[in-house]
Amino acid sequence: MRPVALSLLAFLSVCVVFVARAVAQPPASDERQAAADLELISALERVVARAIERSERSVVSIARKAKTPDYTGDSHPGMFPNLLSERGQISHDPRSPDFVASGFATGVVIDRSGLVLTNHHVLGDEPEENEIFVTTSSRNVFRMRVKASDERSDLAVLAPLQPGAARGGDFIPIEFGDAAGLHKGQIVIALGNPYSIARDGQVSASWGIVSNLGRKAVGPRPVTMTQKEKTLHELGTLIQTDAKLNLGTSGGALINVRGEMVGLTTSLAATAGFEQAAGYAIPIDKAFRRIIETLKQGREVEYGLLGVVPGDLPLSSLHGAAARTKVDQVSAFSPAAKARIQRDDLVTHVDGQPIFDADGLRLHVGKLPPDAATTLTIVRNGQKSQRRVVLTKFPTSLTQVVTERPAGWRGLHVDYLSAVLLKQGRELLPFGAAPDYRAFANGGVAARDVDEGSPAWEAGLRRGSIISHVGKTPLETPDDFRRAVAEKHGPIELRLIDDQGRAQTVTIPVASDDPQELAP
Repeated sequence: MRPVALSLLAFLSVCVVFVARAVAQPPASDERQAAADLELISALERVVARAIERSERSVVSIARKAKTPDYTGDSHPGMFPNLLSERGQISHDPRSPDFVASGFATGVVIDRSGLVLTNHHVLGDEPEENEIFVTTSSRNVFRMRVKASDERSDLAVLAPLQPGAARGGDFIPIEFGDAAGLHKGQIVIALGNPYSIARDGQVSASWGIVSNLGRKAVGPRPVTMTQKEKTLHELGTLIQTDAKLNLGTSGGALINVRGEMVGLTTSLAATAGFEQAAGYAIPIDKAFRRIIETLKQGREVEYGLLGVVPGDLPLSSLHGAAARTKVDQVSAFSPAAKARIQRDDLVTHVDGQPIFDADGLRLHVGKLPPDAATTLTIVRNGQKSQRRVVLTKFPTSLTQVVTERPAGWRGLHVDYLSAVLLKQGRELLPFGAAPDYRAFANGGVAARDVDEGSPAWEAGLRRGSIISHVGKTPLETPDDFRRAVAEKHGPIELRLIDDQGRAQTVTIPVASDDPQELAP
């Protein structure tokens, strides 16, 4: 058996065997056995040390200063005392023990230009209102900005405040592995900044095994009557490990024995107000690679919406049941309704993956992007069938930072109907409870924003205006709209649908300051 393949439990079992052998064998063989035992342990040590050496330069420490100290994220006031009264001064260097911050955390380099991946929650309640410092393994400090962040996935990407500030060797990207291949008992190593002790950029390591997969996070946010949306991790995504993850380790790397990153560590249990022996990490798999790539571009992370309210079967119905999730409600004109899914249908699988509860259905669908086609296996009246569904966009109410959005057209910025009409400020309306849901019947896109004084504004378009056609071209998605207007020049007719489902046509003139449109 090769040492690299040993799990921690197997390693400990081998140690027990060695002790038993030492007791049972004659003294003459003690030295030979001790030498063999030592070589085995040394081999395991070398494997772990090489994995750390391969990855540690890609892990950085993060310090955050809020305009108004909030001590959120991975921090609390007791961790950072008033150093002014103790030492007589406060340092402005985040590497110094006299630097007083609102929070410390960890990050992982994912691009040589200086892009750093971390947890959204370590950025505090107002991510864009912070001073953020990153200290690299070369002990250099960089001021950072939030390029994009997403509370639903608890992921964020930072970028240097001054582009081009990174020098060779400052930012060394980590190599991603695939968490989809993880199994219980594998050795994993956590690299992070526990209790801010790695503020000099020299990260600390702990190790353990994969304890479980698909665990649900402890909710770090209070749940209110108007704010019930869960993060993906509260639905059940996380890798559980017995590697110790203290305050400050959020945003660090969970690596395998080859030095590949398989998870982004998070100490959500600690930030919820208590610490546990278990640690958690966000898996680096296909779904989260999509989110990370989107954040790297500074764009909005979009999620799929099915349009059903799922429920769990009662305990009395679970015995021998093929499914544990049923459809309690289907919203009219939703993707589910178009796919002929009905109330009381039992959902057994999504894309071939078994569904065990309502959260499982929400998670499988929620990890997909809008416009994705997914297949649901349902049971109706004892008969099994499959339904192919093309998702629309989930109207998240959770915090997002977006620095790169698609360009507007003549002052008009469009989005999916569901993303605009089912959201009012920070509060979501149930899918099916819009002010007048007939507006969804004709399809189309909605105005997310309209620039005041623009041609679209002067034509009467406002936020929430529904556009069903560009000329005679019907619309379903924002990409449909962008393709349609790109093919036309000069004044363009749009067909609008009002709250009562009535159509009217408006003409959007050419912007007077658009030389491309005005060119003959």
